[in-house]
Amino acid sequence: MRLGRVEVRPLGGGLGCLLMILISILGSIALTVLVNLALG
Repeated sequence: MRLGRVEVRPLGGGLGCLLMILISILGSIALTVLVNLALG
């Protein structure tokens, strides 16, 4: 993944990439739940 002139390589190769995706998905789900509870 490239950000401008900087190459960003996920830690641990493919496994790290999968972990990052999983963490981002879980984070978005948690955020959605929190927002729903706050607006409740």
